[in-house]
Amino acid sequence: MATKQKKPALGRGLDAILIDNDEQKEQNGVSIVRISEVEPNPDQPRKAFENEALEALAESISQHGIIQPIVVRPRDGMYMIVTGERRWRAARMAGLSEVPVMIIEADDKKAAELALVENIQRKDLNPVEEAQAYADLIEEYSYTQEEISKKVGRSRSSIANSLRLLDLPDAVLEKLAQGELSEGHAKVLLGIKDAEKLEKAAETVISRELSVRETEKLVKALNETKEEPEVRIVYDVDHTKALEQKVQSIIGHRVKIVQNGKKSSINIGFSDNDDLEKILTLLCGEKFTNEL
Repeated sequence: MATKQKKPALGRGLDAILIDNDEQKEQNGVSIVRISEVEPNPDQPRKAFENEALEALAESISQHGIIQPIVVRPRDGMYMIVTGERRWRAARMAGLSEVPVMIIEADDKKAAELALVENIQRKDLNPVEEAQAYADLIEEYSYTQEEISKKVGRSRSSIANSLRLLDLPDAVLEKLAQGELSEGHAKVLLGIKDAEKLEKAAETVISRELSVRETEKLVKALNETKEEPEVRIVYDVDHTKALEQKVQSIIGHRVKIVQNGKKSSINIGFSDNDDLEKILTLLCGEKFTNEL
């Protein structure tokens, strides 16, 4: 039987970067330090940490300890976290007084690179955090998009598309970071050049729960209509939503009105034949049975 090959890691991998020079090789041993001597990196690309996930990790650390040491670098008499801030936060929640660390020598540029690679490998960054991390590497350390693509194992076009997200208005970026909008939706919305139109379109996408394909149609309609298209389209969508809610309150079932030119439709959800009979009775005004 053929041996299954191991899937290659994303990019060069954190281990490969950690042993880039002899100084780091000499310091790759694990040390135990007081948790009060460790501090987070203010330039860490990951900004959001979910409390529920931290509590679960803290419980695991209470029972099993920290399995993977926190990577730190000496900084002003303290140890600044390079990778592993989530473990450090959970360790504090668990009440640990000491933590295992791997001490490395790394300048600001190397530390930023390591933090980005780890977060991307663990898929810990939301789309906005990832895009901002790429932008920081370019602005602060003169990385090119090609260099970043090699570091993180993604195509240059993928890096470029991620950076484009930062062109979105702040209000839309916030919704993207919070998960109200997907990255796919956000990329489509970038096709709207007017910031006010874009924000209104984003609200419509969220409130109507539009798919990416439906969002593409909305963007196309907004761009093709020259005279205040956003007012008319948003009004139509809101009116349709109100009609859905009114019909739903009458029949007691979820209703979706789909307006697509000449092929519009009303979809009513039901769970079984009894529900169907009740709906048909309401619509027909008399007792209705679907038995043939």
